[in-house]
Amino acid sequence: MTNHWSVHLTSGGRVAIMTHFDVASAAVEAALAAGARYADARVMHRRYESMTARNGDIEELGQNESAGIGVRALVGSGWGFFAVPDLADAAARAAGEQAAAIAAASATVAGPAADLVPVPAESGSWSSECLIDPLSVALSDKGDLLVGATDEARRHGADLAEGLYQIWDTTKWFVSSEGHRIDQHIRECGAGISATVIGEGETQRRSYPSYRGQYGTRGWELVNELDLGAHAGRIADEARALLSAPLCPAGNTSLILGSEQMALQIHESVGHAIELDRILGWEAAYAGTSWLNLAELGRLRYGSDLMNIVIDPSVPGGLGSFGYDDEGTPATARYAVRNGQWVGVLAGRDSAATAGLDYAGSVRSDGWARLPMVRMTNVGLEPGPHTLEEIIASTDDGIYMDNNRSWSIDDKRLNFQFGCEIAWEVKDGKLGRMLRNPTYTGIGPVFWQSMDMLSSEIVPWGTPNCGKGQPGQVGHTGHPAAPARFTDVRVGVRG
Repeated sequence: MTNHWSVHLTSGGRVAIMTHFDVASAAVEAALAAGARYADARVMHRRYESMTARNGDIEELGQNESAGIGVRALVGSGWGFFAVPDLADAAARAAGEQAAAIAAASATVAGPAADLVPVPAESGSWSSECLIDPLSVALSDKGDLLVGATDEARRHGADLAEGLYQIWDTTKWFVSSEGHRIDQHIRECGAGISATVIGEGETQRRSYPSYRGQYGTRGWELVNELDLGAHAGRIADEARALLSAPLCPAGNTSLILGSEQMALQIHESVGHAIELDRILGWEAAYAGTSWLNLAELGRLRYGSDLMNIVIDPSVPGGLGSFGYDDEGTPATARYAVRNGQWVGVLAGRDSAATAGLDYAGSVRSDGWARLPMVRMTNVGLEPGPHTLEEIIASTDDGIYMDNNRSWSIDDKRLNFQFGCEIAWEVKDGKLGRMLRNPTYTGIGPVFWQSMDMLSSEIVPWGTPNCGKGQPGQVGHTGHPAAPARFTDVRVGVRG
């Protein structure tokens, strides 16, 4: 990896050259000298680019770049965090001192000891696979892609056709007082299109490949593989057909979910629920707390025997992938749910120690100016023994839904209602009529326990817009998912 460095003047007017590791080390040294018993620092540099198109015209181009250092310090049982957009030695040391001062102030409030699960100190380097650097692709080519796809959707009858791509290029340098010295280069990108049609008192939208697009820790080859233009006409045709399709009927039935909707089902009713800071009551912003009780870890029945949920930040190309989390813990796969039983959580070093666990590895921030916190990595299903074709053929009477349109879930991550863009009747093992405005509702563990068929056709869906924390942070998460069938599900709920 490129050895980045910064140049600044010393007090004597001489030029000093410091690597970003030097800057992070200076911050850690200053925090320790100011009384911290543990400290770490992350220098981060991020470039971001996005473009949107509407009805064949470029609507917006956004490009920004930022760099800075964030420092954590632990004094007694109190954490402190301080960040600055300045990579000079003096600024880094001042940030370390401020982090220690904030930690000391926090420690004046009585609380349990803040221990950390041990993590071997490593010197390492990691980069995500990238065949085509997305920032090197000409803006004209990117624009042509979105303009062409939205033009095609308009030709097929879309009243509103939209396209979007996003790119993140992030480099991190991490140093801890325990001896960590890690650099990472993570490139992420993705894209998507949508077609909206307007009828008499009715609006319908179809999107590809999902309502927010598809994203991963890959290069522009991911966007090329999506082939947006080839699907633009189809989604416009389907949106138009939905205007006259019958409403999704209300009642209880067998429900088949496509892999894109399954990804959101995992995100909302499993991913957030197994975040340890929520379970401990440390965090409740945006997504609430959790219905899970640590006393039941290893014993609770979460779902059917087909339910195997894995936490795996090492998934190639997954949007939640990395080499090390923001505490220097190496990427490691572990089960969250195994054969339907709840067995694992998403944890950080301090929350894991509080809970009496011996693993961490799920702490990240969305930038140098934000405190790292427990976040989803890649949280997804292992493959099942069936195919979607077999699931449909085995269903006498049911509904097949796909592509999320709306979601609602309570602050315990327990009771939910989801709406999808499209559905089809399933009769005697075959797809039948298209249905509009499909919805379904359930209670997390009851719903997952009703899963009786699961496909092997896993797709590593990426979610680039997961919100958490105050101040708010946007997380990038991955959700390997496949089509599945659930029995006796309430559908067609309206109002």
